[in-house]
Amino acid sequence: MTKSPLAPQSTPVLPKIEGVEFAVGSNGFYGDRNDVFIARFAEPASAAGVFTRSSTRSADVDWCRQALENGGGIAHGVVVNAGNSNAFTGAAGIAKNDATVAAMCELIGCDESNVFLAATGVIGEPLEPNLVANKVKEIWPSLGSASLNDVGAAFMTTDTFPKASHVQVNMDGADVRIAGVVKGSGMIMPNMATMLGYIFTDANLSPAVCQALLSRFTDETFNCITVDGDTSTSDTVMLFATRKSGPYIDDLSDPQLEAFATGLRSLMHDLAVQIVRDGEGATKLIEIAVEGAVSDASAKIIASSIANSPLVKTALAASDANWGRIVMAVGKTDQPVEREAISIWFGDIQVAENGMRAANYSEEAASKACQAEEIFIRVSVGAGAGEATVWTCDLTHGYVDINGSYRT
Repeated sequence: MTKSPLAPQSTPVLPKIEGVEFAVGSNGFYGDRNDVFIARFAEPASAAGVFTRSSTRSADVDWCRQALENGGGIAHGVVVNAGNSNAFTGAAGIAKNDATVAAMCELIGCDESNVFLAATGVIGEPLEPNLVANKVKEIWPSLGSASLNDVGAAFMTTDTFPKASHVQVNMDGADVRIAGVVKGSGMIMPNMATMLGYIFTDANLSPAVCQALLSRFTDETFNCITVDGDTSTSDTVMLFATRKSGPYIDDLSDPQLEAFATGLRSLMHDLAVQIVRDGEGATKLIEIAVEGAVSDASAKIIASSIANSPLVKTALAASDANWGRIVMAVGKTDQPVEREAISIWFGDIQVAENGMRAANYSEEAASKACQAEEIFIRVSVGAGAGEATVWTCDLTHGYVDINGSYRT
């Protein structure tokens, strides 16, 4: 598959996170390419997760939610496979999970609630119960041979490039590392998270602190991207802290947490935008900022309406500054706006002001702004102080090509 034209020039080499080891392998869903990874924590790690709200969610999502609750946010192992989402598979999906968890518990010597699962790929195709479990046993002896970069490549589906990011922060004189990988290219629309994502840190954080930070920053990053308006059955983002570096923190008000929180949010934002850069068939990255709404929540609804409009996205694919389609997308939300106060900009070019076309409107200047690979759209709706920013991509024939042949 051809790499997205919006892809970063290179994938960063992720640092080793002390306290966790990885192994990768292939079940043959993508030829010889790796399509499964396992992680083992040397000592109990703090775990946090956010998951799709889809009513047709996968058995793996159900498992993780329950495991976090039953195990108190403690992790000993992780298993993730690509090629099959294990969603809408009934008893077969539960059987696959039971076998996989049993294999990990036997190898690690831990409780079931300390093992976390995820799967991504085709929906509704039952797997042979022991397929993933047998692969876990096969690759177990190679734990430690795979890097976090290998993990990021092992759970891609229609992704055209692996998505990775890392930061290092100082906490009370100690260097703390945070590194993460995500997959996602299509079926991307916020409803918790919008893909599979795994973030590892050697910070010494409690499960409660991990959960609070992950939930907060997911709403500000992964929940602010969209490719096609479709929410996956398998969306999962998890954060694991191996507790190997820095001061122990169990209080969100601890001032030593500030540097870590800033670094984590920066990393999550980077990963979220990389997903949009790899939107199926995408040729343009589009940032949409809405201001002047009655609340931040209202602003986000309006921004998402613009971002998900096929008419807006196809116009921008053709570099057509059809700002009338943005007016349409604002109006169809039923959110409170002041029609006579609405103003719109493409980059620095104002195309509408006070509810009508801008007095100095230039089609040439607006079209030029829409020819760029990265487009910034600002909309003011004149109803309050609420604001929100959403990231999306254009909609091209490439999206149809990819999804029309997804299973074939």
